[in-house]
Amino acid sequence: MKKILFIQTAFTGDAILTLPALQMLKQSDPDSHIDVLCIPSTEEIFLASPYVDNTIVIDKRGKHKSLISLFRFANELRKKKYDVVYSAHRSLRTSVLVLLTEAKESYGFSNSSLKYVYKNVIQYELNKHEVQRNLDLIGYAYNEESWKIRPSIKFTEEATSKVNDFLNSISTDKLIAIAPGSIWATKRYPSDKWKKIVSYYSEKSYSILLIGGKDDEKLCDSISENISGKIFNAAGKLSITESINLLTRCKLLISNDSAPTHFGMCAGIKVLTIYCSTVPGFGFYPYLSGSRFVSFNDLNCKPCGIHGHKECPLDHFNCANKLSEYEIIRIAEEMLNESQTS
Repeated sequence: MKKILFIQTAFTGDAILTLPALQMLKQSDPDSHIDVLCIPSTEEIFLASPYVDNTIVIDKRGKHKSLISLFRFANELRKKKYDVVYSAHRSLRTSVLVLLTEAKESYGFSNSSLKYVYKNVIQYELNKHEVQRNLDLIGYAYNEESWKIRPSIKFTEEATSKVNDFLNSISTDKLIAIAPGSIWATKRYPSDKWKKIVSYYSEKSYSILLIGGKDDEKLCDSISENISGKIFNAAGKLSITESINLLTRCKLLISNDSAPTHFGMCAGIKVLTIYCSTVPGFGFYPYLSGSRFVSFNDLNCKPCGIHGHKECPLDHFNCANKLSEYEIIRIAEEMLNESQTS
């Protein structure tokens, strides 16, 4: 039995976009044992994957922060005697861990810190989608369409039951979801524009779910304030997998360039992603059939960073302010109409 360690210690969205590679790894060698090294906030995602055998959590900001604790952690990994290590994460800490595992084979990207630690260095292609890059890492051959693999997770009975209870008093005939949050301020479409979008769909008798983490609860409250209709704030009330389960009941998700976009990919629904300071070319756009994205690109200052900023570096935030909410509604309407005619 081949023992494989896959390292992904980045954010939630990155973790979800790792799932297709894990699926292909397992399908290519069903008898292999796959462990995933992840951070506490993403363990839930990998535990829900039917292609992952075990998770190992590293608390980079807590108990594993010091150099001594890192070496102790690496020693425990080495005892597991992995045959192969794949690292989608590219930090110096990760490269040190890979070196200390003493695995027979290791694969990392060409832009990794200490890339020569890896026995096999895979070219990191900036013009590709993140899913494609992860498939490159494991050596999976694909064409223009075959890489578009839906990230697969399984729902527990408890998760499904909790979502059913949450939706108990909500009509699911015309149900859409909106994710207005992001940890990066310049990725967040302005709340006053979100209010107009929510108001539009409320007037069209849609039930609207506002989703996000606990930190997005106040933002979601402010967006729904003084708007009549069937608007429900689910922010902070559901876990990641529960949120994905919830999205499977929706006809459409409108989201910033943030983790909920990838929740929608897992749920297999249409996603409309709004790009403010970032661009689809970074490789994190929604890719399943019927999904789309929208971006105001006629700016010399865009993109201003791969992750975004706490505030607009030029104090005008034109990447968001010049992107009309009516254009977003127009595209969303086309997507909904396509669903009705298909």
